[in-house]
Amino acid sequence: MNRSLLTRRDVHRRAMALALMPWLGAAAQAQALSGSATAAQGPRWQVDPFSLGVASGQPQPGSVVLWTRLRITEADAALKAQTISVVCEVFADAALRQPVRQWRVQTDATRAHSVHVLAQGLQPGRHYWYRFVCGNATSPVGHARTSPGLNDAVDRLRIALASCQHYEQGFYVAHREMAQRDLDLVLFVGDYIYESSNPRYMLRKHQGGVPRQLDEYRERHAQYKTDADLQACHAAHSWVMTWDDHEVVNDYANDLDRNYTDPQVFLRRRAAAYQAYFEHMPLRLGPDPANTSQMRIHDRMAWGRLADLWTLDCRQYRDHQACPDPNRGGGRVVMGCEALADPSRTMLGTAQEQWFTEGLSSSTKRWKLVAQSTQMSSSGVNTPLGRSAFTDGWDGYPQARARLLNNVAQARVQNVLMLGGDVHMNVAAQLRVQAGDERSPVVASELVSTSITSRGLGEKLLAQIRDSNPDILHARSDERGYTLIDVKHEGVSAQFRTTTNPAQADGVLKTQARFQVQSGVAGILPN
Repeated sequence: MNRSLLTRRDVHRRAMALALMPWLGAAAQAQALSGSATAAQGPRWQVDPFSLGVASGQPQPGSVVLWTRLRITEADAALKAQTISVVCEVFADAALRQPVRQWRVQTDATRAHSVHVLAQGLQPGRHYWYRFVCGNATSPVGHARTSPGLNDAVDRLRIALASCQHYEQGFYVAHREMAQRDLDLVLFVGDYIYESSNPRYMLRKHQGGVPRQLDEYRERHAQYKTDADLQACHAAHSWVMTWDDHEVVNDYANDLDRNYTDPQVFLRRRAAAYQAYFEHMPLRLGPDPANTSQMRIHDRMAWGRLADLWTLDCRQYRDHQACPDPNRGGGRVVMGCEALADPSRTMLGTAQEQWFTEGLSSSTKRWKLVAQSTQMSSSGVNTPLGRSAFTDGWDGYPQARARLLNNVAQARVQNVLMLGGDVHMNVAAQLRVQAGDERSPVVASELVSTSITSRGLGEKLLAQIRDSNPDILHARSDERGYTLIDVKHEGVSAQFRTTTNPAQADGVLKTQARFQVQSGVAGILPN
């Protein structure tokens, strides 16, 4: 991308950060400290307030977001109503002997005592270590890294792709292994928490009922954050994230949930869920202060000259699911649904779709990595009555999918790799403008990662899906795990790292399958 376009994008990013100052307050208004900070001044804690750990995310060449949240127990209840000062310290070495910068941040109950520090003034492509200090309490040490300079030559990008971590349905052994890997990024593509329970598949239990209010979503996030393996993965690596539906409620689409709740009522629930999500993630931007049920999470980052990485939002702006059941909304399997042929229907919303396609067609990076929450290749089943389509996934928005992939073909964009989650199975697939039509050329490749813990489809249905979709080279839903992706100049290699279902606390991961994509050749190949 040329310098003028990059400048306009940077200006837009700064303008958006200023517009969202009320949510970014602790980050944007953090006071940079020089020399030795008086970090020890402050509360005398009876119980460690850093029990939810630390995290970093959304790296840029000169900055990274650093996160924690003060978890205040009843022993320190008097502090809940206070504005509390926290110091964030950044070091150039793991031994914490080479201080780089410090920031003092104010936080309070309106943001659940969460802390977001936009650590700026850092060097591109560097490793950093950080911690938070509040009174007599010190957080665990986290590791972060900035992305390379926009025009830097980069040899590789190592990503762990993950999604769907239902707390009740398994243990986070995938995060344990990811924490120990030499990675550049963790890429999480949705269903970080689950609002729902199913006693048939319960290995450990959610606290509280189905969240609907802000405090309830906060407690659900906090429970997930207490998991030691998840904490370790956050502390070890910088994360890049998008969401799917369970961060709010299953199968929601824009302003509609499965119960056909009045949209204004549902949007209040969505606003609560979005606020709690921001309060617990290393994100730059929070809910729009003018409309708190809106929150921008789609983004684009570069990894030197090697790759552009988009994170897309497939929930907030989409059209409602086609051909709905009048008694229960959300996704369902349909046949003969005429609305699927409507070219105006969109998964991403018109503005996001235009932003993405323009960025994709103008990208000058070697690889174009597209992180979105679900499976893009078709998974419909051929039956005597016709072909089925599940209306909550991309099969429910086939014209939007064809439009996106046709733009790739028309612009002659090479090296496009779609990365997804949601469907609780590993998938390696070819992407054509017309799904499943061998006369339509392959224009992109797809890797979908199985779930961290959430149970998958039964083998009978999955066998029908494989038989009906020749574009799918690999599909297995019987194991849990994550996908290890290594992006190099000449190609991308991927390993599906899995353990048996359900994921047990002492589970061990193995490589289920390997695939590769060669630079300049659209399509997945076995490795």
